[in-house]
Amino acid sequence: MAQSQTDICNSALLRVGAATIMDISDNSREARACAVNFDSNRRAELRKRAWNFSIKRVVLAPSSVTPNFEYQYAFPLPADCIRVVLPKNDPFLDWSVEGRQILTNLMQSPYLGCGAQPAVTGPALFLRYVSDIVDCTQFDPLFYDLLCIALACDLCEPLTQSNQKKQLLNAEYRDALDAAAKAKAFEMLPQTPVEDDWVLARVR
Repeated sequence: MAQSQTDICNSALLRVGAATIMDISDNSREARACAVNFDSNRRAELRKRAWNFSIKRVVLAPSSVTPNFEYQYAFPLPADCIRVVLPKNDPFLDWSVEGRQILTNLMQSPYLGCGAQPAVTGPALFLRYVSDIVDCTQFDPLFYDLLCIALACDLCEPLTQSNQKKQLLNAEYRDALDAAAKAKAFEMLPQTPVEDDWVLARVR
């Protein structure tokens, strides 16, 4: 299956019954509508969910400027970070994302206590995050399909003014989202919730 920006735009345009384009920079009504809506939809769909293909890992060093109150450390987010993926099963979580920084009192993230860790010489934060993937060839096929439908939903009003067609696209979007969620579930091990102090106190 071809995976390019033009292919995604044309898939969206065909869904709304509009003319296809040769390139998003074409001087046509369809291309201009795609140019306005493509990138915002791509980033929005990436941010909505922790897509496996878009997740990266990084060890962050703290900023030299500390927060004025409440937190000890400020860790600048990577430039391509769209969404922070919070650690699984971490009872010590005290992060706050403010602006383009993570504020926390953690020296190192305790959820990496088992297995090898990278060598660090000072305060550090082990971060998983959704990255801003712009290369369409890296898209998961189900994300690709979902992005085509999401873009079609935004193109429907300016190109067709058809509420009925937009309702059908919204239903198609929900079905595609459900398919993506089911496929993603098969790729992840089930997580056992951490028992907090309140629960443990009852069995001691």
